[in-house]
Amino acid sequence: MEEKEVKTRKENQVSLPLKKSFKADSRQIERRVKLSGFLKNIFAVSIAMTLMVLVFLLVDIVRDSIGWLDWDFLTGNLSIFPEKAGIFGAVMGTVYMMLIVIPVTFILGVSTAIYLEEYAKPGRLKDFININLSNLASVPSVIFGLLGLAVFSRLMGLGGSILAGGLTMSLLVLPIVVVAAQEALKAVPGFLREASYGLGADRWTTVSRVVLPVALPGMLTGFILGVSRAIGETAPLVVLGIPTLIMKIPQSIMDDFTTMPIQIYYWTLDTVLTPEYANLAAATIVVLLVVLFLMNSIAIFIRNKFEKKF
Repeated sequence: MEEKEVKTRKENQVSLPLKKSFKADSRQIERRVKLSGFLKNIFAVSIAMTLMVLVFLLVDIVRDSIGWLDWDFLTGNLSIFPEKAGIFGAVMGTVYMMLIVIPVTFILGVSTAIYLEEYAKPGRLKDFININLSNLASVPSVIFGLLGLAVFSRLMGLGGSILAGGLTMSLLVLPIVVVAAQEALKAVPGFLREASYGLGADRWTTVSRVVLPVALPGMLTGFILGVSRAIGETAPLVVLGIPTLIMKIPQSIMDDFTTMPIQIYYWTLDTVLTPEYANLAAATIVVLLVVLFLMNSIAIFIRNKFEKKF
């Protein structure tokens, strides 16, 4: 009996700290659950408020564009008279600028990412380049406009041409494309590279036929999102001195041009003098939003269709 009592006391002495620890853990878990629920409600309210503001803005813009957004508006030239004004020249200027931004950004961005991730040796130089790329991705767009004004517009004598605007916008989105392409390359499983090398393939064959096909969806997604930003930017083009009213349609990359964001910006400023310009700006915003929505939809489609899971 005495042995049983001693054994029972020892078990109680051992189980007492465990019970206390279990109660403490239970209270800590309960606090974490309550905190998680509280933060979840805050995030839900934040999302709801954001969506309400977005819906309000969209409804207001669409309402102001009713009666102004028609085929004549899309195919007409710019005019000082609001009822005769169109955005065909701005649309063509945006298209021509994108014909420069897309190849320059994609070729330079993807090539830089491939070199940094597949060929560059780890060291201070690589770390220095990566840090500066990350910093450039967050630099305000007006800084790139000043760079484009100094280098392309004045030093190279391109003025306010489509080529100058396209190269400036390429500089703006290039860091974003490089960083996105680097992340896509890092996401490629290492055993794919090892299997390719094990079969006797050299580095370029491994990169071009194994790594790139797997990383391409992520690269294209980041690239299209970067180009979408370039379409909607205004500050760099304002710094370059892109004019707002051009009657002729640009025919080459050396012609002067204007874009939809520039036209929206100046029409909004002129609303004080001519209230009808607010309707023209709203109609142009709707067109620009449709273009951006289509590009983002393409990015999502590419990612979902070609993404491979391992």
